Amino acid sequence: MVNIVRREPDEAAAATLAASGLSPLLAQLLAARGVKTLVQLEASLAGLIPPDRLTNNTRMAALLADAIVAKRSLLVVGDYDADGATATAVMVRGLRMLGAVVDFLVPNRFEYGYGLTPEIVELAAQSKPDFIITVDNGIASVDGVARANALGMSVLVTDHHLPGDHVPAAACIVNPNQHGCDFPSKHLAGVGVAFYVMLALRAEMRARGLFEGKAEPNLTSLLDLVALGTVADLVKLDDNNRILVEQGLRRIRAGQCSPGILWLMRLAGREPASSCAQDLGFSVGPRLNAAGRLDDMTLGISCLLAEDDQSAHAMAQQLHALNHERRSIEADMQESALAELDGLDAEGRYSLSLYQPDWHQGVIGILASRIKERYHRPVIAFAQAGDGVLKGSGRSIPGLHLRDALDLLSKREPDLILKFGGHAMAAGLSIREEDMERFRLGFESVVTGLLTPADLESIIEVDGALTLDDMHWDVAVALQRQVWGQGFPPPMFCDDFEVVAQRIVGGKHLKLTLSTRGRAVDAIFFRQEEFLPQYVTAVYELQTNAFNGARNVQLLIKHWQPVAAQSN
Repeated sequence: MVNIVRREPDEAAAATLAASGLSPLLAQLLAARGVKTLVQLEASLAGLIPPDRLTNNTRMAALLADAIVAKRSLLVVGDYDADGATATAVMVRGLRMLGAVVDFLVPNRFEYGYGLTPEIVELAAQSKPDFIITVDNGIASVDGVARANALGMSVLVTDHHLPGDHVPAAACIVNPNQHGCDFPSKHLAGVGVAFYVMLALRAEMRARGLFEGKAEPNLTSLLDLVALGTVADLVKLDDNNRILVEQGLRRIRAGQCSPGILWLMRLAGREPASSCAQDLGFSVGPRLNAAGRLDDMTLGISCLLAEDDQSAHAMAQQLHALNHERRSIEADMQESALAELDGLDAEGRYSLSLYQPDWHQGVIGILASRIKERYHRPVIAFAQAGDGVLKGSGRSIPGLHLRDALDLLSKREPDLILKFGGHAMAAGLSIREEDMERFRLGFESVVTGLLTPADLESIIEVDGALTLDDMHWDVAVALQRQVWGQGFPPPMFCDDFEVVAQRIVGGKHLKLTLSTRGRAVDAIFFRQEEFLPQYVTAVYELQTNAFNGARNVQLLIKHWQPVAAQSN
């Protein structure tokens, strides 16, 4: 069941914002998302939380400055998702700008798994670095750091994931979520942490007089990477993260960004000059992630680091092709998963744990997300990892902290889960293939005890109906230019419509002409192959649509139900 609920704004805040010069619509939208003053909308870098507020960041900067002066060898060990790739690129590019001798290594998902494992440390040792710097991982790498220490390599951990009961014996750890860190924003992505380390390092080198007689490196040139990783990792877009994303988007719109990002946008059919946060999340991010899902994220990082247009274009084309392959694999997996669920009472379960032997390990996370969206249940999808082990990727719903649920299950049945990690909405784990049914039953028991039937009802929050005057090109442009994303959702509206015309386009999308209050408007409903009834209540976003020189607004339909089922 889907409940449509109106998002109620703080009327006092909305009045304050409108009095400050914002349109009534935008004032209402922002007030409903916790914005109270225009100060929260300031996109100036001066509004960022100072780097020295991040625990151990000053110490990390001093260690890195010492290493640069002594010409020590540095090796960045990243992760194979978009956040890890952009964090690696920020750290490598930033360190090189500051004079470091640095290279990078990213674990192959299928050979080594996630994080700084002892096996990755052994591989890293072959290049004989003096320091290993982790990005977007490391806070859980107790054994890996111990192995590095034993081999005479110092480890500097930069991460944003929640720590476990034990933290590694690293030379320094920078993580806004580590115990004792009072950094006001706990939502920095891994790439955000890497950028903050670079800011602190530059300040340390400036204090040492290392830039005397030469220009300081301009670290704002890294912000396109920071914006991409922040949006793609689905961290909450609090005030601090929105500054980082807005500044990165400004560089992309001005063409002052990495050639790799420009080409990924172009190949996705997006126009860099008018790019928005959704372009990063839905167009660029998936193409970058495709490398880690199907091949090796080294390709993605190299694309981001490319300095010339030709090599960036070639690598972006490879990523684009991998993403096309990923989509094909995902479609096949989703079809088989839905066929499996047709034989089950999915609605009668609190969780869904799925496994088929031919599923691709790199795509199970996307599959879990798609099934979660369809059934509004916590979903964990498994694939074979070899040697009788299954790797699982899970996605959760509001009300269930997925990592905590897995932790509870591991305490109930200590020999069931081989390893696990993650956060509230997503997690990864490994189990033995022979324990699949045992896991399904155990996880269902845990989730049943943590959720209520009401938690299993999907809720769509909307911002009311859009007036006819606001169904306008300029309004749509103004909305698209705002930074929307996780924790700061894009505006969605709800209204009753008559379906005047409808046809299938592209083989699987529904193109519509809708009418409301005497006005006709174009609409598109992606991945909808069945026609709608004549009268519907529809949830939609307002979009711009430019085609063959014509410009108009269109509604992006997100959900529909019969008019008789009125929204709240």
